[in-house]
Amino acid sequence: MSVIDLILIWFSALSFLFYGLSFYTSRHMKDEFKRYGLEKFALMTSILQILGGAGLIIGLQIQPILLISSAGLSILMLFGCGVRLKIKDSFQQSLPALCYFIINSYLFYSALH
Repeated sequence: MSVIDLILIWFSALSFLFYGLSFYTSRHMKDEFKRYGLEKFALMTSILQILGGAGLIIGLQIQPILLISSAGLSILMLFGCGVRLKIKDSFQQSLPALCYFIINSYLFYSALH
């Protein structure tokens, strides 16, 4: 595993842990899901973010967990990009979801090889 892979794993893992946990501490996160029209999926999304972030860290030692976590987070962010397109967010507003999709897709691809 390269140094870049390690940096991306830790960056993505900590980001998803932070965002997943912020659902429980920040009104802003709940308001964003209302803006998306997806408030009924907010709790599930936060749980998936926490599991995915933790899975990336665990995946440093257990390769199949890294594959599952990076694939899951890639899919979650692909849906996030789709939601941003659907609600007509700007490119700047959509960029974080796109970047996390690319990062986790790369991690998945890298973990396969």
